[in-house]
Amino acid sequence: MSTRSSHSEDLMDCIFCRIAAGTAPAEIVREWDDALAIRPRSGGCTDGHVMVIPRTHVQDAGEDPAVTGATMVRAAELMAEMDAANIITSKGVDATQSVFHLHVHVVPRASGDELPLPWTPQHAARAATQAQQ
Repeated sequence: MSTRSSHSEDLMDCIFCRIAAGTAPAEIVREWDDALAIRPRSGGCTDGHVMVIPRTHVQDAGEDPAVTGATMVRAAELMAEMDAANIITSKGVDATQSVFHLHVHVVPRASGDELPLPWTPQHAARAATQAQQ
């Protein structure tokens, strides 16, 4: 497994590395030997939204498939406890990645939560409404 990132960021400048090391604050929801589940500082986009981060520094889901797979397993364990949810990760700035340490969002969903993902009818309906304004 990779412990280095091709990204130029120093590992101790990485907020998720510092959280994993216990040197930065976070609301930890669950811990495993290889990963942590934390609440987003923003509070998340739905109630119960968490991010699963590997303890090993990996820049994104494409850098180390073994670490990514293990992190996805942890996200799936959390998702199994939910009636409905999305698992989302990003690779690169153009895909909206803002922290260059792999993180997997587990976003609980509920009917009428009004979270419009781009591939859903809710997104199309919101876009149509905004176009009419």
